[in-house]
Amino acid sequence: MTTAEAATSLNAPFDELAWEKQDGLLPAVVQDADTLAVLMLGYMNREALQATLDSGHVTFFSRSRQRLWTKGESSGHFLELVTVETDCDADTLLVQARPRGPTCHLGRASCFAQAPARASFLGELDELIAARDRDRPAGSYTTALFEGGMRRIAQKVGEEGVETALAAVAQPDEELLGEAADLLYHLMVLLRARGLGLSQVEALLRQRHRG
Repeated sequence: MTTAEAATSLNAPFDELAWEKQDGLLPAVVQDADTLAVLMLGYMNREALQATLDSGHVTFFSRSRQRLWTKGESSGHFLELVTVETDCDADTLLVQARPRGPTCHLGRASCFAQAPARASFLGELDELIAARDRDRPAGSYTTALFEGGMRRIAQKVGEEGVETALAAVAQPDEELLGEAADLLYHLMVLLRARGLGLSQVEALLRQRHRG
C-alpha cells in the first residue's frame, strides 16, 4: 500500500496529521473492535502508522527501545487491524483491532484492568465464537460446527431461518425468541467461518443508516 492509498484509510490526509506536536509521535489508543474495550495506549510515528496499514498488524514506535515494534512480534499475540481514524485535531489515533491473545504483558485482555466494554452480550458471544474457531476445544458444539464445514453451518442457518419464520407465524413469543436466538448464534458462526465478525455487519448497517 502506498502512502497515498494509506491516506484513504484515515479520516484525515496522512501528511496533514499533527506529527509536529509531539516530536513526530501520535498517541494511539487501541480498542477491541468487537467488545469496544480499551486495550492499550501506544505511540506511532509515520513509519509505524505506515507499517500498521501495510501489514494489518498494529505497530508502534517504542520510545524506550527507539525502534518500531509490532505488538505480538515475540509473543504471537498480534493486534489485527480493523480500522484506524484520527480525532478532530488530527493529533491522536483511535485504532480498532482484534487481539489474538492477551494484550497486556501480565496476561490480561487489556492493559487497563477494569477497562469497560459495551454492554452487549452479542459482542461477548462473537468473541467467544472466534475463540472456539481458533482453539477448537473438544466437546464444544461450536467446535463441532466449525469442523463440520461451511455446508453444514450454512444448512443450520437455513434450518433456523425457516424455524424462526414459522414461529413468527404460528408460535407464542417464547418460541419466537428461542428460534431467533438460535438463528443469530448460527449466523455468527457462519460469519466467523468466512473470516468475518459481527462488528463488520454492524459497520455496514451503520454505513447504510448514514447513507
